[in-house]
Amino acid sequence: MQMTREELENLMADSAHNAIVATREEFGIELDNSVDSVAQVDEVILKWLERYKDKSLENNAVFTLCNLYGAYVGEIFRKLVGGHWHYDQSNPDTPYVVLEYAGHTYAFAGICYQRLVNDSQISVKSYFDQAVSNNAQ
Repeated sequence: MQMTREELENLMADSAHNAIVATREEFGIELDNSVDSVAQVDEVILKWLERYKDKSLENNAVFTLCNLYGAYVGEIFRKLVGGHWHYDQSNPDTPYVVLEYAGHTYAFAGICYQRLVNDSQISVKSYFDQAVSNNAQ
């Protein structure tokens, strides 16, 4: 799949917006695009698990949730620090999107995946704060 940078930027902005809408509709929580709201993402990810624990999340649902919230957190980072989205197809079987800034890449969807699937103690907010801290000069 080939995508221009502009198309990818638009896709990620739309995905971030969809995270806001889904969170409001499912849980009545308002994500407001602020740095403080990144901590809410940690809570919301666990709320998805609580709500759907009986129907273990399917792969497509996991992929969608992680990409929506990864886009949301990444868009906040972009507004605060900068950067651009990159669609990595180095392994055609598992392409993924990262945010690139100052020679580093940040896998915001990946950290959401870790919290959702592997370890509820992993913090999206801590990852975000470290990414911001890495670029505060």
